[in-house]
Amino acid sequence: MSINYLLKGGMVIDGSAPDVPSKRMDIALEGDCIIDMGDLSHVKAERTIDVNGLVVCPGIIDAHAHSEFALLADGRAEGKISQGVTTEINGNCGLSAAPLHGPALEQRESELNSIGIVERWNTFAEYFSLLEKKKFSTNFMTLAGHGNIRASVLGYEDRSPSRSDTDRMLALLRTAMDEGATGLSTGLIYPPGIYSGTSEIIRLAQEAAKRKGIYATHMRSEGDTLIESVEEVISIAGKAGIHAHISHMKTSGEKNWNKLDKVFEMIDEADSNGVVITCDSYPYIASSTDLDTVLPSWAFEGGHQKELLRIKNQRTELAEEVLKNYSRSSDWDKVLISSVVSERNKWMEGRSVSEIAGAQGKEELQSVFDLLLDEGLNVGAIFFAMNEDNLRSILKRPYCVIGTDSAVRSFSGITAKGKPHPRGFGSFPRILGRYVRDMGTLTLSEAVYKMTGLPAGIFKIRQRGILKKGFFADIVLFDPSIIIDTADYRDPFQRPEGIYHVFINGVPVLLDGELTGKLPGRVLK
Repeated sequence: MSINYLLKGGMVIDGSAPDVPSKRMDIALEGDCIIDMGDLSHVKAERTIDVNGLVVCPGIIDAHAHSEFALLADGRAEGKISQGVTTEINGNCGLSAAPLHGPALEQRESELNSIGIVERWNTFAEYFSLLEKKKFSTNFMTLAGHGNIRASVLGYEDRSPSRSDTDRMLALLRTAMDEGATGLSTGLIYPPGIYSGTSEIIRLAQEAAKRKGIYATHMRSEGDTLIESVEEVISIAGKAGIHAHISHMKTSGEKNWNKLDKVFEMIDEADSNGVVITCDSYPYIASSTDLDTVLPSWAFEGGHQKELLRIKNQRTELAEEVLKNYSRSSDWDKVLISSVVSERNKWMEGRSVSEIAGAQGKEELQSVFDLLLDEGLNVGAIFFAMNEDNLRSILKRPYCVIGTDSAVRSFSGITAKGKPHPRGFGSFPRILGRYVRDMGTLTLSEAVYKMTGLPAGIFKIRQRGILKKGFFADIVLFDPSIIIDTADYRDPFQRPEGIYHVFINGVPVLLDGELTGKLPGRVLK
């Protein structure tokens, strides 16, 4: 037998269960598949790699990604590959690559232009065709965003859908799933999802359930009304008969940190009643999203241009709402600006709102308003509002998987800008180094399972997530004694330590610690 690659002498953790023991064995790769495992000392290979001392595990599945546009702009995905990611679940928080019709497409124009994407599309079929033509490194799976669906039909208006509106939304969801989307996602703090009622979501989730899809949600609140938001998720899952997945589970804001045990009780009770709830988390106590999420929901109605007019003309009313949560300078110390578009404001990236306002001689909120206007709302921010003990408790739950909540980025080129959250460069090595080796929060086999076999099962990813003869050759090899993240909030564009080889569909994208530049990724439907 002659094969392409022979990985010889590694400690294999196959990802099939949280308590599977490691086992020393060889793995043979031919084409895009694992063709044999075990004692393969008799096998000749085009290249034999001695991996003695390394852990060999399935390719890591990023359960919560936002790469639909960034991957089209730069398919290298170096930040994800460097931390062992071989497959991403995209289309989260209600925003996906498609459908994009009318107002939904118009709302994305500035974002697409900012990363040099000149192509336009309406459907997943058109998007997948573009992506496959350009080529990319990581495997791509996606949900259909409720925000896209609603905006394509209702725009960004705060109103309930009519029967005909609902029919049109259902038709868009059916098309999206027929073309390859694996379920429905909502982003209920973002426009237009913020305007939707529970009954609207149940109806769409029922349609996704008919096609054996999943329902993933960025809930209405991760803080003050966290309990009510989890109740809504459980209600939707039960009434729609669908597996529900809570995105980036957290307790946001110190006054809400004590609510986590109640959340766990609710999920366990739902499980006992046959309602399946899972979640994902990233191993940091800061979140990241658009800066304008500090504004009240009524500020977003009608789309970006109307929002900008309100920031310009209704600052007193907006300030009354924002100051309910950000009344002190110390509150703004915990908000870092991660990205802007214009060169004149680049000095703000990586600095807190308090720092920026002090340098400008302004009150913090006025500085925020001015920046949003100056950047046309294209401002990313990082919010420090979570608790380390709660994070560890979430990571330990048997239904929790790991996601970066980040888009792909590379270390050069059009995506190498700003000061994005370090989770996009270090999440998985941070789990394996900090939370497995250093703190013992998880065992190594538990962590591998949460990164591979468990998310593969949740999102119905076929023949991946487990090292098994006949499965696709998505494989990561790392040194458990040194693996760690190095990216931080001030300098996120840093590669982790301890990952030496990454294969995607049998092709090495990281070999002997060096990025190869190969683009073997596939759309998974």
